[in-house]
Amino acid sequence: MVKRLLRLMTELSSHRWISRIMGAFSHSRISRLLIPAFIRTYHIPASQAEKDPSEYATLNEFFSRRLKPGMRSITEETDAVASPVDAMITAMGNISSGTILNVKGQDYKLEELLNHSPHQELYKKGFFFVLYLSPTDYHRIHSPVTGKMAESDYIRGRCYPVNEFGMRHMKGVLCRNERVITYIAHRAGEIAVVKVGAMNVSSIRYSDESKRAWEIGEDLAYFEFGSTVVLLAENGIFTPRPGLEPGMKVKMGELLGFLRPSG
Repeated sequence: MVKRLLRLMTELSSHRWISRIMGAFSHSRISRLLIPAFIRTYHIPASQAEKDPSEYATLNEFFSRRLKPGMRSITEETDAVASPVDAMITAMGNISSGTILNVKGQDYKLEELLNHSPHQELYKKGFFFVLYLSPTDYHRIHSPVTGKMAESDYIRGRCYPVNEFGMRHMKGVLCRNERVITYIAHRAGEIAVVKVGAMNVSSIRYSDESKRAWEIGEDLAYFEFGSTVVLLAENGIFTPRPGLEPGMKVKMGELLGFLRPSG
């Protein structure tokens, strides 16, 4: 009964008009008064931020903060794929005939996650990571490889939570929420960075709308409140780093695995 009630409340709160209200507040000057409490509540390492907390004009500006130079190291391994975010690995593994298996007890079809994009054919036997960003985490998204934009796709959707409850008890959250997908072509093939919006404020923005190419670790996009990144590697081009497993925390720039040309 309790789970049914929570599910109903979540369904009601996922509507875009509520998201817009929350978004408007987080962009308002008065929201900056919540920054100290936000830091305390989520144990945010504010000393790593580019500016002092008092210098941020809004809560959203603090949430999508940049870090001081040198706060993250980018892997220097040859043919590396770097973590695009600070996050927990919710799930990872081989994609089975176009299906991402057992993400918090649910399976996801690539065709739904990628909104029936022709790109789905490249990933049906590829590799995936589901990377969850908690409110504590740094919320900018960086390029996992050096490459050029093959395509960008915006998919309008809902704003369900992507936390433990939402992922386990709401059906198909990753395929139903707002998404921005960046397909990046690199020397070994293609990688898809699927940015999934979350409850209350789901805006996902590119750091530079005019940019079409990135070096590994370069600033790509950011969330205007917490969410998840699904990272997809094309069929037959990716080998994960030994020892990685669901439940582990990774930092932006940390080695996730290695690329090899297909064929």
